[in-house]
This record gives sequence, structure tokens and C-alpha cells, in this order.
Amino acid sequence: MFVGYLIATDESVAYAVVLVSKIVKFQYEKTKWWVLHNPANPVVKWLMWRRALRLAKELEKEFKK
Repeated sequence: MFVGYLIATDESVAYAVVLVSKIVKFQYEKTKWWVLHNPANPVVKWLMWRRALRLAKELEKEFKK
């Protein structure tokens, strides 16, 4: 309630709250991207391996023609 009062009365506090919320959102997105694309993650490693294997099989079929 006190923070709401400060936001309503002081423009700089409202601006700070907006900036902090953007920073938190950015940090969340950055962490999410890192977890989903980090090659040290075993699931990501497996997905990369599967993609490379599929491409290798396609290339092998193409070279055999």
C-alpha cells in the first residue's frame, strides 16, 4: 500500500518501478534462453545430436543417388 502511494505521488518512483520490472523480465528471458540453448544441458545436447544424425542420414541418401 505504501509503495502504491509513492508510485501515485512521485513520478520518479513510478519510473523506477517500471525500469525494475523491465530488468526482471529481461533477466528471466535471458535465463530461459540460456537453459533452452546451453550445450551443457543434456536435453539440448541430445536434441543437437538428433538433428545432426537426421541431417547425416539425409545427406547419405542424397550421395547414394
